[in-house]
Amino acid sequence: MARLRLSVKLCLAALALYFAAAIYGEVQYRVARARDVTPEYNVVHLESRYLPPSSDHWLGTDNLGRSVALRLVQGTRIAFHVGIMTSLIAIPLGVFLGLLGGYFGGKVDSVVVWLCATVASMPGLLFILAISLVVGQGLLGIYMGIGLTTWVGVCRTIRAETMKHRERAYVQAAKVLGYSDARIMFRHILPNVAHIILIQFSIRFPSAVSTEVFISFLGIGVQGEPSWGVMINNARLRLWQGIWWEMTFTTLAIFMLVLVFNHLADYLRDRLDPALRSER
Repeated sequence: MARLRLSVKLCLAALALYFAAAIYGEVQYRVARARDVTPEYNVVHLESRYLPPSSDHWLGTDNLGRSVALRLVQGTRIAFHVGIMTSLIAIPLGVFLGLLGGYFGGKVDSVVVWLCATVASMPGLLFILAISLVVGQGLLGIYMGIGLTTWVGVCRTIRAETMKHRERAYVQAAKVLGYSDARIMFRHILPNVAHIILIQFSIRFPSAVSTEVFISFLGIGVQGEPSWGVMINNARLRLWQGIWWEMTFTTLAIFMLVLVFNHLADYLRDRLDPALRSER
């Protein structure tokens, strides 16, 4: 357990570092927009092209002389935007539908199950692309596309837990006391399944980031901003020339973020899941 606690502390420290980088990137982005100037991470310095990591440029420069470190920070900002905003769309939608289906059952549950099966049967990437084309390219399209296609897992998990809780004594007592269905669902059942929401967020966050990276790599996602997917797409063409640093550091940033969230998700599941706690 001591080793597990140490690993969790390391993961939290790494997550805090990512979050600080995202905040710094957001401030840099907002200040540049307020001043109506080109952000430093997008300023072209042709005399500084393809510089390897050094004391002047810690992570080197790209084909236009832009700092890889500054662009990596902006990629972190975009990753946190995508992870948080898509979760704010997918998780409330999945929780609401899961509570409805699990609590009421019958026709309501049949509609919820049909919606889950319908969305799950659609090719996820094509659905995201279709929504992005309707809403428009950029972060808004990515938010809507990923958020509206990734709520099914949350819904199914919440639905299953709600079906178990609706038969328990505290729910039956609330019904006898004449409480409304909405009050029972949101003030009694929801707090008892809240641990699932936290676990689902820690699972969904890296998944949403990975999806955004793939979409931006294809050239359909973020435009004009250094998303990690855009950076990988730009760097792949120069690997054969020995320009390894942009691809390497971007890939490591994605790998570490996904690793941190996956480890935290496992830890939260072990600590918060009542079924796993009872087995100890």
